[in-house]
Amino acid sequence: MKPAPFEYHAPETIEEVCSLLAEFGDDAKVLAGGQSLVPMLALRLTRFEHLIDVNRVPALSSWRRENGTLVVGATTRQRSMERDAAVADAVPLLAQATPLIGHFQIRNRGTVGGSLAHADPASEYPAVAVALGAELEIAAAGGRQRRVAADDFFVGTWTTVIAADELLVGARFPVWPAGSAFAIEEVARRHGDFALAGVACAFVGERARIALFGVGPAPVRAPDAEAALAQGADPAEVAALAVRDLDPSGDVHASSATRVRIARHLVERVVTRVQEDLRAAG
Repeated sequence: MKPAPFEYHAPETIEEVCSLLAEFGDDAKVLAGGQSLVPMLALRLTRFEHLIDVNRVPALSSWRRENGTLVVGATTRQRSMERDAAVADAVPLLAQATPLIGHFQIRNRGTVGGSLAHADPASEYPAVAVALGAELEIAAAGGRQRRVAADDFFVGTWTTVIAADELLVGARFPVWPAGSAFAIEEVARRHGDFALAGVACAFVGERARIALFGVGPAPVRAPDAEAALAQGADPAEVAALAVRDLDPSGDVHASSATRVRIARHLVERVVTRVQEDLRAAG
């Protein structure tokens, strides 16, 4: 199939993008890597009167270290996060998660901001953002800007707090202190498929954050499990707490109960890894 007709726009500044979004509102959609949007358009699962291609906006395509944060522009390619040693040094969980996204062809074009704004409940980057305590930077016409904590950014399936006249311009991933441990695990039917369930974890000292994905309409924090991990509980206990209140939807790929069992197993594996890494670090 082919997409429904649309008008194509290729602005070159953030302000131009925001002006177009303010003008067209819900009739417009931002095009970044296109790895999720283009197939949906082609299958006519969605349609928009205007597509705003942001790939010619240089301010969106870079990343930098800044005041204990890795600031990543929205159109930075996922492949850059996977292959750059400086990214792995600053935010190891981001580098660990990226190879799990689709196949390398997807990551060559897919963008960090596109994955976050698309907010697929089974995708890795939203869970990483929540597990690390990231902030998302949003811009609007007239130079207006705001930052939103990842915990508050994801509303539901394919839904975020971004308004129709707003643009996600970047993500601020905190650089955790030396000696931190990170792990991410997922189960998918085949390599490159969306996860049936997954878990991302960051841990240092008495600070622990756990985010589950594929088991709800948005990444799911597990505060009781985080507290138990911070207090030195064994992995099985942490895992039981993490899935205690889960009630994911079932589908043809996995029932609700199966997703919960997978999630519990993955939490136990992830917690074992981070605890072992911290012990090894001394």
